[in-house]
Amino acid sequence: MADTNRFAGGPLPPGTPAPDFTLHNAPDRTVSLRDFRGQPVILAFYPADWSPVCGDQMSLYNEVLSEFEGYGAKLLGISVDGVWCHAAFAGDRKLRFPLLADFEPKGAVARRYGAYRDGDGFTERALYVIDGDGVIRWSYVSPIGVNPGADGILRALDAVAGERTSA
Repeated sequence: MADTNRFAGGPLPPGTPAPDFTLHNAPDRTVSLRDFRGQPVILAFYPADWSPVCGDQMSLYNEVLSEFEGYGAKLLGISVDGVWCHAAFAGDRKLRFPLLADFEPKGAVARRYGAYRDGDGFTERALYVIDGDGVIRWSYVSPIGVNPGADGILRALDAVAGERTSA
């Protein structure tokens, strides 16, 4: 029997222009992907702020944030939770990167990236590395119950950095 909770089509593949978006990271503040043109961006879609695996994943990214920043990369966490939930979660975990609310219309950005689970009402645990030109260079979807870690992100950032220096 097919898993009806899976997302249709899978994540956007490398080489695809990353869809622009503007999401709230606070009630009165938004973040747009286009704000980061010229630098790599990591999008970390995750199911829910307070789930154990998501908490571990976001805490790990907080610990290795300086490694991401060493590549000039900006990390953006995205889930369907609202800004107040994000604020409480980020404060509890002492996160130093923005959490964006793909809240209303629910999952609209995740759907554009092929990372929304219609049957569940939340996002896949999907990762994207986008280069400074706004092109997806790497995408990966981890099983919901598995923390994907940071190694794939770091390898993708290394490849993007290598291509920049050889260009």
